Amino acid sequence: MPSQHQHLGGAAAQHPDPEQWGPYTAAITRWERLTRPAPAPTVEGRLRPEFVEWMQGLPAGWVTHTPGLGRPAALTLLGNGVVPQQAQEALRLLLPEFACAHGEHTVR
Repeated sequence: MPSQHQHLGGAAAQHPDPEQWGPYTAAITRWERLTRPAPAPTVEGRLRPEFVEWMQGLPAGWVTHTPGLGRPAALTLLGNGVVPQQAQEALRLLLPEFACAHGEHTVR
């Protein structure tokens, strides 16, 4: 998997439409600044896997451009996946405790 920094675009995002995003406009704006412009969340009233992929901070196409993978399978994979930022934070919090529990006092 590419490192977290390889997919953080930091590109100047367009201002999200408050009518589309409602109370989530500020959050969408913040995440767009860190990643890339948000894809449309739905098509024909159905959740788009590309939007879920974006919300999770994954590179564009990481799951959705997998050959032969349809919408239901992509959503299943994304729903069962680990958000990289959460995994990183869990490791940051847990590694020192794990190291101390095993007699080590520093984590490299």
